[in-house]
Amino acid sequence: QVQLVESGGGLVQPGGSLRLSCAASGIIFKINFIGWYRQAPGKQRELVAGISRGGSTNYADSVKGRFTISRDNAKNTVYLQMNSLKPEDTAVYYCNADVGVMSYWGQGTQVTVSP
Repeated sequence: QVQLVESGGGLVQPGGSLRLSCAASGIIFKINFIGWYRQAPGKQRELVAGISRGGSTNYADSVKGRFTISRDNAKNTVYLQMNSLKPEDTAVYYCNADVGVMSYWGQGTQVTVSP
């Protein structure tokens, strides 16, 4: 199994920044891909950014140029740096680890962008 713990959410004004962290434990050597997803009220969960085992990254069009995903292998942690935040970025952000046959979710962290 893989355990994921997200942190770093909060309330921020438009134009502000936050950095989310996703700390992984367990069979982390089996992780092929870690993604940050978000779900706003009344909307489907969507992939925001992801990073593969090899380090390749991908982003949703809505966050390109504003969000950056990175990882610290020594700390088994994946980060999502979010800059130039907009009200439409408000959502619960979840970390997901794909190990091929299964995927694991964290508990989520709330991000609210409001004046």
